[in-house]
Amino acid sequence: MSRSTRPFWPLLALGLLAAPAAWTQVQLDTANAPAPPLVKDAPAAAVPTPASAAQEPPVAARLPVETKIHGRTLVDPYAWLRGKEKPEVVAYLEAENRYTEAVMKPTEALQEKLYRELVGRIKETDLSVPSRRDDWYYYSRTEQGKQYAIFARRKGSLTAPEEVLLDMNAAAEGRKYFQLGGYQVSPDHSKLAYLYDTDGGERFTLAVKDLATGRLLSDRVVDLSFGVAWANDNRTLFYIVADAARRPYRLMRHALGVDPERDAVVYDEPDPAFSIFIERTRSDRYLVLSSAATKTTEARVLDADRPEGRFRLIQPREKGLEYELDHHGDRFYIRTNLGAEDFRVVSAPVATPGREHWQEVVPARPGVRVASLDLFRGHMVVTERVEGLKRVRVRELASGAEHEVSFPEPAYSLSVGPNPEFDTTNLRFSYTSLVTPQSIYDYDMATRRRDLMKREEVLGGYDPAQYASERLAATAPDGTRVPISLVYKKSFVKDGSRPCYLTGYGSYGSPRDAGFVSLRLSLLDRGFCFAIAHIRGGGDLGEAWYEQGRLLSKKNTFTDFIAAAEHLVAQRYTSKGKLAIQGGSAGGLLMGAVVNLRPDLFGAVIAKVPFVDVINTMLDATIPLTAQEFDEWGDPKDPRYFEYMLSYSPYDNVAAVEYPPMLVTTGLNDPRVAYWEPAKWVAKLRATKAGDDRLLLKTNMGAGHRGSSGRYDYLREIAFDYAFLFDVLGVEG
Repeated sequence: MSRSTRPFWPLLALGLLAAPAAWTQVQLDTANAPAPPLVKDAPAAAVPTPASAAQEPPVAARLPVETKIHGRTLVDPYAWLRGKEKPEVVAYLEAENRYTEAVMKPTEALQEKLYRELVGRIKETDLSVPSRRDDWYYYSRTEQGKQYAIFARRKGSLTAPEEVLLDMNAAAEGRKYFQLGGYQVSPDHSKLAYLYDTDGGERFTLAVKDLATGRLLSDRVVDLSFGVAWANDNRTLFYIVADAARRPYRLMRHALGVDPERDAVVYDEPDPAFSIFIERTRSDRYLVLSSAATKTTEARVLDADRPEGRFRLIQPREKGLEYELDHHGDRFYIRTNLGAEDFRVVSAPVATPGREHWQEVVPARPGVRVASLDLFRGHMVVTERVEGLKRVRVRELASGAEHEVSFPEPAYSLSVGPNPEFDTTNLRFSYTSLVTPQSIYDYDMATRRRDLMKREEVLGGYDPAQYASERLAATAPDGTRVPISLVYKKSFVKDGSRPCYLTGYGSYGSPRDAGFVSLRLSLLDRGFCFAIAHIRGGGDLGEAWYEQGRLLSKKNTFTDFIAAAEHLVAQRYTSKGKLAIQGGSAGGLLMGAVVNLRPDLFGAVIAKVPFVDVINTMLDATIPLTAQEFDEWGDPKDPRYFEYMLSYSPYDNVAAVEYPPMLVTTGLNDPRVAYWEPAKWVAKLRATKAGDDRLLLKTNMGAGHRGSSGRYDYLREIAFDYAFLFDVLGVEG
């Protein structure tokens, strides 16, 4: 578990959008909006002042909290904002929301136009491509006007009667938030186990549904972490419990019909730097329990036919050794970095799987990162990353013959799966580029036939021939070439007058691939270019790219992004006043760091759930994720790391300079980046910065790290973001 997600958690894609027509009126109205907040010193007894008629921002300063460390005294005047159970904190956040609403009120018509435009591009009633498992076809669908997906299946053929497994709309009725944390049908297809969260705090409840009767069983376990897995007896479930710091650390075994109080503890992970995860092999033979830290992993396996047995250790953990496995016949196939910075594939006998028995299957090759491994009865599929792009290699296990699956565009995104079947020659994968909507293919690994099963339908007459994409490279201060992917309408003119929206992430080794997002069309059609900076700290160009942007090299992430921004300006794609930037979570740290370093370079900033209070958070082991993240940022109890982290921590480096207009968002229930980090950062910016450019804080009082869970609510959030962006950049809608 991480503030982003290395290596097991899907990243939240934070996008951007567009603007409407009564723009002249919007510009006139916003010129008379309330002045940006100026936070002043307040006596110790002061409480946040709810803004009078929301026309003035609340006052945040109180007596500071001091921390003495390494001969320094750190002063935190906004520490009191920690504690969402305190009425004065809630009052302050609500006052901030009222202020934001008042400032943005003149853009309400623009927000509504953008929202309708975004909704108008999506196929509201839609169906996923069904995935076959045994005699069943599983799929999800959406219905117009409904916020959530409906999971369903058909038996025998796609024309058989539909059986609804889980209607998330019904499950979410009466709730502002609903999200799944795991969804598993039993091996005999008779039961559904799922985990759900109702406030964004990632504290899940386990429910089990009898699919024959449609009734929920009495088995219900609360306050769980992500992940659930069935044993082959169809009555035993494994689930994961989090500790007080929300670290997934304990694996439990539950038998249906048994009081959860009697559930057995299967494994406790003692090291606070490690989290655990549970899954099944595609062969259905084994359950795999993985323990993972930033750069070290360890795995145990259990025969899925013997759920009351003991998990067997594959290879004891060694610092810096990473491996993950799948199963085929009498061997485990293992993706590992042992002797291979960018990973290789080995295999070992099921009976003796330790590293002394590992045999080479796919050797390490310079410039090639082995990204993932998928096993089928007759084939092995290896997804590789070369020069920042994924490719797929297929090997026939019997003969050893290999071939590569080719892709037509110079920059694209590729994802293998879902592929639940083991005994098949069919490989499903998803392909997209900056101009090609998501396309689902079925590929016959034996005949090499490729069938397009579905391409995302973009309503409103989208024509990819009207858009162009490029791959550029900026030069960082140390001479490193930093790739930039960008897309724009072919009518785009590179004269420096056009707006540009630049995004980045650069942490946890997580790459930012170039994929299609229909929301961006509202930008591109109004003259924007959209760009992705593939900066160090991410995994875009392999493990070395990640290593050069973490720990005592973290500042490369920030200077790479600045180099990308300067390159776009120098090449006349945009100009400083027209360059907007956005990042979320650890990408929000990026936003905070680069505006401190170069506040003059950007015309607008959107920081989503930003991790900005680096020192205070990493000094507090009671905060979720802290102990697990020392290998990413460093341990500030070590003077070397403390001084380095302090030199870039956004909260600690706010200066009395003019910052660009900024919109900062957070969620009250966020367990990954606590709401008080962005709240404190905004308060300190207001008290310190020069100038009167807009600074807004928007807190979702009923959600967490991912924002709103409903698809229409999410689009309203995007419309709000874009209205802010268009307003401050002066873009006509």
